[in-house]
Amino acid sequence: MNIFETLAGYFQFPFVRYALIAGVLIALCSSLLGVTLVLKRFSFIGDGLSHVAFGAMAIATVVNVSNDMLIVVPVTILSAILLLRKNGTKNVRGDAALASSVGDLNRILSRLMSVEALLATGQSGSDKVAPLDPGTVVWLEERIDAMQEALKPIDKFTIPGGNVVVSMCHVCRTVCRRAERAALRADARYGVDSTVLAWLNRLSDYFYLLGRTLTAHYAVDEVLWIP
Repeated sequence: MNIFETLAGYFQFPFVRYALIAGVLIALCSSLLGVTLVLKRFSFIGDGLSHVAFGAMAIATVVNVSNDMLIVVPVTILSAILLLRKNGTKNVRGDAALASSVGDLNRILSRLMSVEALLATGQSGSDKVAPLDPGTVVWLEERIDAMQEALKPIDKFTIPGGNVVVSMCHVCRTVCRRAERAALRADARYGVDSTVLAWLNRLSDYFYLLGRTLTAHYAVDEVLWIP
């Protein structure tokens, strides 16, 4: 008997067919709902509501309610509404709002590998590594301008802090500046692709603007340096 004959034997029972249909429908609903909840940063709401339902069931047992669902279902639904409304009043957006920044960082990481190779070979190895496309610098400048336009103008330096992610952006900015100075020293001695130097310079500004963008995203107070 092969596997198909075995499955055909199982599907002769109505409860197996019903279980398969229910499982497929639950899988479809869970996949669609799960993606939405994760993007809206509600991925742990299921765990919280399960605890709420368990507590409601315990209360129903204590008060000797014959049908637990009369208490469990309304309490769980009410808790879900309250949780969603509470999160909706905060100035915290879903992770979907950062999708473009994640795409930018992936693209930057790819170009960074090319920059590393060009710095390692210098002008003497220009025939071994393809030069950096000047369009990468133009793209960085476009992303910088887009973030700049969306932010409130300031005329003072900002003091990093208030959020770990924001602070890490400023760390990346300072590392880029240090890498730019090292690349300039290497250029004076060995020769470096001019596009690489321009790209490192703009990358530092990109991380500065990304830090300010995330400051607004996470509703962190932006502290200005007042000498």
